This record gives sequence, structure tokens and C-alpha cells, in this order.
Amino acid sequence: MTAVNDVTATAHALGASRTFWELIEARAALTPDRPVLLQEDRSLTFGGLRDRAERVAAGLYGMGVRAGSVVAWQLPTRLETALLSFALTRLGAVQTPVIPFYRDREVRFALRESGAAFFAVPGVRRGFDHTAMAERIAGELADPPRVFEAYDTLPDGDPAVLPPPPGPETGEEIRWIYWTSGTTSDPKGVLHTDRSLIAGGSCLAHALKLSADDVGSMAFPYAHVAGPDYTVMLLLYGFPAVMFEQFALPDALAEYRRHGVTVAGGSTAFYAMFLAEQRKAPDRPLIPSLRLLAGGGAPKPPEVYHAVVREMGVQLTHGYGMTEVPMITMGAPDDTPENLALTEGRPPEGMEIRIADEHGKPLPCGSEGEVRLRGEAVCRGYLDAAASAAAFDAEGFLITGDLGRLQESGHLTLTGRLKDIIIRKGENISAKEIEDLLHIHPGVADAAVIGLPDAERGERVCAVVEQPPGAPPLTLAELSAHLRGAGLSVHKLPEQLEVLDALPRNETLRKVLKYRLRERFGG
Repeated sequence: MTAVNDVTATAHALGASRTFWELIEARAALTPDRPVLLQEDRSLTFGGLRDRAERVAAGLYGMGVRAGSVVAWQLPTRLETALLSFALTRLGAVQTPVIPFYRDREVRFALRESGAAFFAVPGVRRGFDHTAMAERIAGELADPPRVFEAYDTLPDGDPAVLPPPPGPETGEEIRWIYWTSGTTSDPKGVLHTDRSLIAGGSCLAHALKLSADDVGSMAFPYAHVAGPDYTVMLLLYGFPAVMFEQFALPDALAEYRRHGVTVAGGSTAFYAMFLAEQRKAPDRPLIPSLRLLAGGGAPKPPEVYHAVVREMGVQLTHGYGMTEVPMITMGAPDDTPENLALTEGRPPEGMEIRIADEHGKPLPCGSEGEVRLRGEAVCRGYLDAAASAAAFDAEGFLITGDLGRLQESGHLTLTGRLKDIIIRKGENISAKEIEDLLHIHPGVADAAVIGLPDAERGERVCAVVEQPPGAPPLTLAELSAHLRGAGLSVHKLPEQLEVLDALPRNETLRKVLKYRLRERFGG
């Protein structure tokens, strides 16, 4: 118990670091020879990450990168990407990661709006020439960035040329610009500091109660805000993670088994993928070393929790986060099954959650209302000043647009999104309530419920489902009978059923893109 307490105390002390570079230096001093990042036959230790990042920083410094320089990078989940990112923190540069599968429209927008002076790309990757795209876009901009490749070779130099690292007073300066996933409009540039990201990552780390003996995994794009979120966890508790440049099951299972991964996950879609693989051989553990699935970023139906625990024999903890606040709440492995199935966990110290009515007035515990947030992990706003002004209320709470209820214990239950409420004949219907019940049906692998324009009702309820392989075709009558049997009110029953081979998803945390479903079926 003493050793566990020591590790926890060290992690909490490291979580007070003011900058990312201060954090990596502190961890490297404690456990320089322990591994931090694993990828196929390659690895980096904490000391190696610090030392090699300083050499990359020196190379970048020789290229003209300085404190405050805006550096965009569109790179996959690789050791080199982490090295480049930490090199930029050593210099105090402002980095704006761009998801690797973004193309001309999104990349042009990010480069133009951020005013990036440098742009790192992977060259030709998976048949696509990122360098050509970057140079094409740069030629269209009034103040073009310098484009350079940073896939398997990084800038290099003598660290002796470097100025001192950023001081602790810079921890509150804008050092990161992340991009929300634009759907029908342009994405928004979200402004973060080192402190806001360290605070978010600390929430994840402390909630999961991990140790130096664990082995994690990064199956998501490192360019997602989950990248630093997860990396903070590694630095606080001193354990490694396996990086996947391209994640697909069952191909990735060999790496999970080889490195003895104990903690995996990503989001609800990842849980479903692991479950599907487990069901192919239900009598054998899918990953023998695995003890925990954890993630967030998308709603988790209670049945998914129960299926993971029942069929995979591991615990599942789920959290609530967004680009603007990477980690808001997180389930703890030692919480009750009821709380782990039905809530998103509790917030850490320093995160205020307010449930408000339509006028912003606080509501008592147990009431459903809009979720508003205030705390160190909350972003500092957006690149667009007007968007920033609209995003925060008069008391400085971020207006999320999510709906939920807060318990006396601090557990948060999300009930949907304001824009995901279907108004049928004047009655509000929660899409999430119906989706959770659909997931119980054995003929439903995944489901999305949307409201479609209807001349008579205002909106009609449409269920779009993805069925598991070999399942008999689902009918609207069968679906309605299932929902009625589960206790759903008659006025909430779907009037339309659509069955797809695969629901449309984004490529980061595999969220279902409901706007595409509305476009497809709302005409």
C-alpha cells in the first residue's frame, strides 16, 4: 500500500507542473530508463524522450522556430510525432495539430486562421501526397508557411544553441490550437494552455488509478486533443503506451498481446470493436493481459458496459470530454456497476459542473438541464472572438449544449444534446433515451436516432441501425414492440426505420455523424 501511495503522491505532485516541458523533465529525472512509448520494434524511454526532443528542438530552432511561433503539424500516431510535439513545447512554440485525414478544405482553413509559419507533414503516406497538398495550399495563402516533412526523419541540432526552456509563468499562455470537427460549417480553433491540458490529463490519470506496471495504448490520432491528454497520464504515473499508426481489428491484436497491454479503449465504437472480436472466440480472453477498457468522447449505452464486463471479463470506465475540455468527468474502476453503467463518472477537484435551465439559472441536483463548465481544464476560448463571447456565460461557465443531471454524489448523467432533442407534436423526445434501449436488442449492433422534418408532426422520429453479421432483417414493427416492452412511451416510438451496413463515422473517435443521416433521410 505504501508503494501505491508513493506513486499516487508523486503523480499528484507532477500534476502541478506549470508547463509540459517542466513535466517531462521531472518525470525523466525520476525514471529516465523506463519506457514511455512503444511502437512495433521501437521504443522511447522517458529520458530518451527528453534528450531526443531537445535535439529536435535545436533543429527546429535552426530553422527559425522561436517561442510564440505558430507551427502546424499533420502527422500520424508515431514516436516521431510525439518527439516533434515535445520539441515544440521545449521552444515555447504554439502548435496546431491537424488530423491526418483532413484534406484541402480543412487544412487550408486551419493554416489560414492560425497564421501558421511552419507546417510539418508526413510526405507521401497511404497513397496520398501530403507535401504536394501543403505546398499547393501554401501557394494560395498571402503569408504561406514553410512546409517540411517530419515522418521518419526529424530536424536535428545541438541543444547547446537553445535558449532556456519556457518558465512556469508561461503555463497560462496560449500554446495549443485544436480544431473542432466541422460538420456543416467550418471548424473552430480551440485555444488551450499547457496548464489546461495538464489539468485535463490529470483528471483522466487519477480517476483510472493506474500504476507504473500498467501498459496503455493509443489507437486514436495523436493529433486529437486526446494525444496530450493521454500523454500526461503516462508522465504522471510513469508507465508506457503502445502507439498504433493505423488501428484496425483484428490486425492490431498481435501488438496488444505482444506488449502486454493492460488498458485499452478510445470511445464507444472501440468498445464495440473489441466486443465483436471477443465474440468470435468467447471462451478465450481476447487480450490476456487486459484488465480495463477506458475512454470517452461519445455516449456510452448502459448495455455496452454490461456486455464488456460480462463477455470480456474486464472493467469498463467511461468519461465525458470534448475538444474544449478534454476531460470533464471520468468513471473510476472501483465505482459501483450502477454508476459505471449509467453515469459518466465524477469531475476532479477544480472542475465545476452546473446544470442550468434555458435562462442559465442553476438547477438543483437531480434536475435535467444544460451542462455548463468552469475550471482550469476548460479552454481559453476560440480563435474567433465572437465565438468565444457566445461560448461563455456571464459567470465564466462554458455553455456546452449537452443535457444532463448531476447527483448529490457528484456523478454526472448525460441525457442528450439540446440540438439532439426531437420535438414531435410539441413534445420533447430524447434521442439518447431511445438509442440506449435499442442497444439492448440482439439485432442491433449500433443505432442513431434522429429527428426528420414532418409537415404534420413538426419532426418525426427516425431510428437508423447497424446490425451485427448474420442477424435477421429488423422491421419497424419488431423494433416498436421491443421499445414498448422496454417501457418507452408510445409517443416516443420511431415512425421510420432505416438499416445501414455501417453508420457514418468520423475518423478520430469513430463518432456517428448524425448530420449525414439527416441529409440522407430528411429529403
